[in-house]
Amino acid sequence: MVTTSKVKDVLEALDQITGGRCVKSLDDIFSGRNKFVILKSSNIPGKACMEMPGLICGNLEAPVKKIAVTMTLTECNIELAGATGVDAIIAHHPVVDAANSGGVTMKGYFDLYGLSVFELHEAFHGLHPGIAYIHGHESYHVDIAYGNIPGNILYVGKALKEIRTIGAILDRLNEFMGMKEEQKMLLSEKALRNCHDICETNVATGGKLLVGTRESKVGTILHIFPHTGFTAQHLEMAKREHPEVDTVIASISRVSEESELVKKAKALGLNFVVGNCHAMEILENGLPLAMALQKILPEVEVVLFRERITSTPLSKVGTAAIQNYADYIASEYLINKGGGRSLKTGTR
Repeated sequence: MVTTSKVKDVLEALDQITGGRCVKSLDDIFSGRNKFVILKSSNIPGKACMEMPGLICGNLEAPVKKIAVTMTLTECNIELAGATGVDAIIAHHPVVDAANSGGVTMKGYFDLYGLSVFELHEAFHGLHPGIAYIHGHESYHVDIAYGNIPGNILYVGKALKEIRTIGAILDRLNEFMGMKEEQKMLLSEKALRNCHDICETNVATGGKLLVGTRESKVGTILHIFPHTGFTAQHLEMAKREHPEVDTVIASISRVSEESELVKKAKALGLNFVVGNCHAMEILENGLPLAMALQKILPEVEVVLFRERITSTPLSKVGTAAIQNYADYIASEYLINKGGGRSLKTGTR
């Protein structure tokens, strides 16, 4: 007999994976008991976001035959789901009306395609040692709210036995993330589009050495994520707490050589490596999540939504027809506010 999973089964699976961190009632949201229900704000009026791990939109009794795991929900994700028979999307990052649904309210868009949508984010962080492992170390200390800042994650780990130098870390990242394949894909696109100035996120943001040399020895690693609020002061404090640290890895988000974090690392005598960028988290966190779901719900098809973001010079974008169209609209309607010619007839 074929078993049909439902949305509630997906929620139960996510709750199992996260160790009970998902929202299961309105009381979980408003009581304050679920510490993974977090309001995040840069104090920009009207732009705050509340994370609510679990089901965001959908009917608990709706059947689920196909699940897509993604990092950040976009209209491209929604349209791909609608076109390929996906019943539920699990987004790692929090979902907000309009921002993650093409500028329109979520429910109408999701209901149109029969989609249920879940989110996890902070509730998924700290569950596994994978990101540390990919970057060449085994963590013996993890803090997901360093300095009492929710989401300010810090790992401290010992380099794996095969990781003796900074160069070994960089080579390991290239192997795990399939950088040769990414580079080949970009070269193919450049050739196909006859444009050698195209850039792509994964290729442009590979691992990078900022302090030290490829031959610099590695023993104990402090692994940080700068976009979460980790500061130079935090680095100094972490070094005091873990004096054995000799190398800093900054991943998910990146810093420049002029960063205060890099300056502080130099002052403390630490190597500094930039690891995988945020675009690679779909493999670091998304792929393990997708595999866990597949194991718990073997009757459901699970797919991974990956996005490639490219940068192309304006004059090289699209076909001649779309170039002419864009030039016409810009000239006749966006710059000339007096009213342009008819798009269909070419007359005013």
